Amino acid sequence: MTAAHINRIGTAVPANDIHAPFIAFARTLLSDEKRRSVFDRMAERSGIAHRYSGLRAGNLEAGEVDSQGFYTRGGFPGTAARMALYETQALTLASRAVDALGIAGERARITHLIVASCTGFTAPGLDLQLGELLGLRPDLSRAVLGFMGCSAAVPALRMASQTVRADPAARVLVVNLELCTLHLQETAEIETVLSFLLFGDGCAAALVTADACGIALGDFRSSVIPNSSDLITWRIGNEGFHMHLSGKVPGRIAQTLREEIARNDEAGLLRGEGTRPVDLWAVHGGGRTVLDAVEIGLSLPCGALEHSRAVLREFGNMSSATLMFVLRRMLAQPDTVPGGRGFAMAFGPGMVAETFRFTVV
Repeated sequence: MTAAHINRIGTAVPANDIHAPFIAFARTLLSDEKRRSVFDRMAERSGIAHRYSGLRAGNLEAGEVDSQGFYTRGGFPGTAARMALYETQALTLASRAVDALGIAGERARITHLIVASCTGFTAPGLDLQLGELLGLRPDLSRAVLGFMGCSAAVPALRMASQTVRADPAARVLVVNLELCTLHLQETAEIETVLSFLLFGDGCAAALVTADACGIALGDFRSSVIPNSSDLITWRIGNEGFHMHLSGKVPGRIAQTLREEIARNDEAGLLRGEGTRPVDLWAVHGGGRTVLDAVEIGLSLPCGALEHSRAVLREFGNMSSATLMFVLRRMLAQPDTVPGGRGFAMAFGPGMVAETFRFTVV
């Protein structure tokens, strides 16, 4: 059967680095010194240096949250206003990621477009808007994966892989677009404030075809972790989408992966092979503690998650786009050896683990 390949990946983030400004703003939300101390300690240990947003940081001393006045103290915008901004910012950022992919001369050959996003909705959707902007063919096959959270990159690639395996002539453009900073909440709840410490905006575009270059996609496998549905939730509210990210998530991930190692059978996520055959680990950087949990749960050597930690440090958690940034960084490294066997993993609401195996071509 024809193998599907990620031939190349283009990425883009907005121009505004908001990580340090957010830390300053978040401290003003916390009313007592004890909670501010906890927040400061977690910010220092987050493993994140930069996060980006389509909104520019404002002058805190003047009472501004962002310089555009989108977020106004005591009157944060409703969901409709956030979705209106998503509609314009999403298309701009997605087109930049596709430009970075470098397919300007072959757009007419694109047969399928798959868009994954959990941070906004509009109709006509980003798929139609992007197709029109890029001048893609009018009979383009389109699919949108919505509200699957951080793990959505894997189902999007699975759909692309299935498409190419069914039709080797197919050329699939996969776009993961997330504007996480459109859902900032004005709250003194320390757990919620800490969750906003993680997230930034970003977009990745990938070309998936039968051409044997880049990353050969292997088998895909997902698993719902029992009794974990309340650990990660993402619900639409009147003032944006509301994230709940339980502090129990890392522990449950570590426990689940230890059980995977112990079971060691073909039905498991590791396919009964353990970790020894894996040369490259591409793990979604949901946060430093999530990456620590994967490293501990699988007993990985120090440095195994280097690419994931680097992406987390430079961009934060960009939800579904993050794993694609990790794969792009992996491909760009001169020491990534052809023939190297890889394993990709991302976690999302459910709580679900989405995985696939791959080989560097």
